[in-house]
Amino acid sequence: MTAPNRNTRWAEILIDELYEGGLESVCISPGSRSTPLTVAAYEHDDLTVFSHLDERSGSYFALGRARRTAEPVGLICTSGTAAANFHPAVVEANQARVPLVVLTADRPPELRDSGANQTIDQEKLYGDAVRWYRDLPEPDTSDRTLRRLRVDAARAVASATDAPAGPVHLNVPFRKPLEPVEVPEDQPTNPDGLGVTGRDGSFVDATDAVLAPSPDAIDELAERVADVDRVLLVAGPADPGLGAGAEARSLASTTGAPLLADPLSDARFGSSRSETGDSVLICGGYDAYVGTEPVASWPEPEVVVRFGASPTSKPLRKYLAGTDAWQVLIDPTTDWREAEFTAAATIRADPPRALEALTSALRERGVDPLAPERVAYRERFASAESEHWSLVDDARDETPFEGAVVPSVLGALPERTSVFASNSMPVRDLDRFAEPDDRSISAFANRGASGIDGILSTALGVASAGEEPLVAIVGDLAFYHDMNGLLAAQRCGVDATIVVVNNDGGGIFHALPIESFDPPFTEAFKTPHGLDFEPTGDLYDLQYDRVASVDALAAACARSVGTDGVDVVECRFDAETSHRTRESLQERLAQRLSERAAD
Repeated sequence: MTAPNRNTRWAEILIDELYEGGLESVCISPGSRSTPLTVAAYEHDDLTVFSHLDERSGSYFALGRARRTAEPVGLICTSGTAAANFHPAVVEANQARVPLVVLTADRPPELRDSGANQTIDQEKLYGDAVRWYRDLPEPDTSDRTLRRLRVDAARAVASATDAPAGPVHLNVPFRKPLEPVEVPEDQPTNPDGLGVTGRDGSFVDATDAVLAPSPDAIDELAERVADVDRVLLVAGPADPGLGAGAEARSLASTTGAPLLADPLSDARFGSSRSETGDSVLICGGYDAYVGTEPVASWPEPEVVVRFGASPTSKPLRKYLAGTDAWQVLIDPTTDWREAEFTAAATIRADPPRALEALTSALRERGVDPLAPERVAYRERFASAESEHWSLVDDARDETPFEGAVVPSVLGALPERTSVFASNSMPVRDLDRFAEPDDRSISAFANRGASGIDGILSTALGVASAGEEPLVAIVGDLAFYHDMNGLLAAQRCGVDATIVVVNNDGGGIFHALPIESFDPPFTEAFKTPHGLDFEPTGDLYDLQYDRVASVDALAAACARSVGTDGVDVVECRFDAETSHRTRESLQERLAQRLSERAAD
């Protein structure tokens, strides 16, 4: 290396070791104290660098990219509140198991707790939201310290990607000069030492743990599943890189058990009847019927096999909590992700491996998915699914409501598409109104901490990492909350379509009892804003269209996914009318199920 001073060399070594460990992209926000890190990142030949003016938007962009790739993405910022602006994305990454490597530049240690400008306490800034934290020493030229720096970089990437994946934090103090100016006395004490030269590849090769299931645990579970007739499979949102859609469908085919597939699970989309067989039932409408009175009279499941995070659907979570079924959670960690506290067992393993092993064990036992009792149980769900999707199709032709956006937009998209759903109503509508589909649709959302912040930036980050078109379906408050993120469309060369479901405020609150108390409902909860978002098209140099119907919205999306750049398509709705329509659909579904039961 030909670094002219210790800061430059320190940053070059750190960035290079992170790259060798598996960090291939980094999001940078401008600042003075982080100058050595920024220069090192830009001068690295193989690192992809994204520049973001806003730290919060940049951190969510990194989150989206890492969520899509399941590979770590770096974040670099200057000292002070810049680092604090990363915190919401770090929290989401922690909860959602998304790998991030956060590099916060800092002032020299003697300036801490001194009142010095732009100096805050950055030690363990993100608390226990990170997998690993290290306050790096000040840049040094000794070979031993440089070797330690390389080891720390290798540990950072390994900690971010090990189970459970998540964010890590390296706090990096620098004193001046921050620019790559010549400081002759800063040359390393041992120019040929390993600290300077490094090794061919990563300084420390960290082998990923293979979390295969215990054979004894699989045998016990296989016995339970084989001995009963009513088995239910529940696929929650998948951790990045651990989608088990194919394995779940294979297990459903072997057992004949209904597969309740969260849209974020990698199990709802991507297989046809011809591929899975008649014994496979993939359910996507359960949110509308499992909480109804007719379903309460069904025979309860005897065994429930669950994997992935907690389901998006609250009715499903409550339904599972109310059964006496023996429930098992399959998860690669010892974390607990079942807030109803009803699970009776856990199997620590990667879901794909565990489901594959369970399927093999059940086939050896000769389980018949077409046994009459199993067919009868599956048909109850099949009947409810049929009635639900029939009502949804009818409703799309009736009074316009927000729930029609998801099926209409998805129906207009090509074979391979990514969809990102905002929190509040869009992700719930994705859950209830996105019918299982044999197209290769990848669905994403920020359901770790389920915040409304950073939605646009996360979606654009997802888009930056994939070749297929991306459509983000967001509410007006989520759009307002992260308009800064739209700048990434031009600065980062991202292609995407953003659908804005504008109901002028927090429409989800119409689903809560507080709706009956006005005041303060309108001003304190729904919070109508009356904003016109169309000028954002000129501000961020993107195409902005407002359409008058769901059909026009679908047509606009179909046109947009074939063009470059970011297009925004807005459609306006009345939130209260939409919620009344959702309630009416559920009541009509319950009535139909009751009539079927009576027959």
